[in-house]
This record gives sequence, structure tokens and C-alpha cells, in this order.
Amino acid sequence: MSTHEEHSSFIKTPQQLITVVLLAFLVPIVGILLLINLVLSKPSADPAALAPQAVAERIQPVGRVEFGGGGSAGGAAARSGEEIVKSTCGNCHIPGVANAPRIGDAAAWGKLAQRGIAELMRVAAQGKGAMPARGGLPDLSDAELASAIVTMANRSGANLKVPAALAAKQ
Repeated sequence: MSTHEEHSSFIKTPQQLITVVLLAFLVPIVGILLLINLVLSKPSADPAALAPQAVAERIQPVGRVEFGGGGSAGGAAARSGEEIVKSTCGNCHIPGVANAPRIGDAAAWGKLAQRGIAELMRVAAQGKGAMPARGGLPDLSDAELASAIVTMANRSGANLKVPAALAAKQ
């Protein structure tokens, strides 16, 4: 036979009975009070939430894209050829990426230097092969471009000079 009685309760002590009776009354009462509060409450908004400044702060973009920032545009001081080579040109011209003439390769830069600074500037300004126009720096002035070219060529054994008209702009 089974040891389980069919008509037994899970309430075994008087404390359990009191707890169950109290909860049976309190839970529905709390639920009714919360529902009444929900129905009778009026929606309220912060009056300053619709101020133009508050709206602008909430809808501002997560990020911004700026083109040409940090260059010589806007009256900032011109960058030296050395700075430009370190920050941009050297990324490809030091390791020789995509057949870029390596800085220090006297033979390659010697052939280029024979063309003259004007031709080198024209090619660099337009871009060649994988190199974008102006080395990917659209804000690069002609004087800065010439300075970067002269820096790379002269490090490789050439003896180029920035044209006097551009040197005056630096």
C-alpha cells in the first residue's frame, strides 16, 4: 500500500496556516492598489524636456565623420616634410608597399629625381598606382607636398630642393 494520503494538506503547522491566510488577503489587496494607482495617475513629463537644447542633446549623432581635419587648412602651421613622411608617406615608402620606391633606395629615387621636382609633384598630386592623390591627405598644400617629396628623395641620395615659390608659402 501507499504511504501517501490523498487528503493531506501541505500546511502542517499553525504558523504555516497563518502565513497562507495573510498572504491570501494581502496579495490581492496590493495588486488592486497598484492597479488603482496606475489608472488614476496622470502622465507627467519634465517641462524642460522639450527645450531646444535638451532635444538637441537627445538626438545628437553617436559619432561624427570629419574630412581633412588636422591639416594646414584653417590657418594652422604648415607641417614639415619630415612630419608628413613620418605620419603618412613612410607607411608605404619605408617598406616599399605596392611597388612604392623605398626610402633609402638610391637607384629608384635617382631615376625619379632626374624627372625633377615639378614632375614628381604632378604625379604625387594626381596619385599613381595604389597611391591616392596627395598620398591620401587631401588637405596637403603644394608646399607641404613638395617638402615631403624632397625629404624622401634626399634621404635616398638625391639633391632636390623645394621650389622657391613654394618655399615662401611654408
